Amino acid sequence: MKTKVLKKDEVRRTWYVVDAADKVLGRFASRIARILIGKNKAQYTPHLDCGDFVVIINADKFRVTGKKLKDKIYYSHSFFPGGLKQINLENMLKKHPGRAIYHAVSGMLPKNRLRAKRLKRLKIYTSPDHPHKAQAPTKVEP
Repeated sequence: MKTKVLKKDEVRRTWYVVDAADKVLGRFASRIARILIGKNKAQYTPHLDCGDFVVIINADKFRVTGKKLKDKIYYSHSFFPGGLKQINLENMLKKHPGRAIYHAVSGMLPKNRLRAKRLKRLKIYTSPDHPHKAQAPTKVEP
């Protein structure tokens, strides 16, 4: 029996729509990362980017457990002295509702050269509507 190695030309990408309403952030993000990597396919090849497109709707309606709304802090730095900025999850949901899901999924992808390409296939929308109806996405329940 031979192992079939997928080639770049043989990659077929499908579109999935996922509703984030009432999903726990971490568990939800790990399942999305798995689809972006391509591990849900039988033809998964580690050195190729063989994942699919994921459209997330209702991105601001996810939930977290415990006291994470107050205690979870996101950091950014301007690379100037004293340029450290902090924002907790509650304030981030008010200012940038989809960014918390983006950070969670990004942290669950492998830190390699394929990461940026995989993140480009992640589309996040806070409303139940999205502009990708022409791609005929399949509704998935992660």
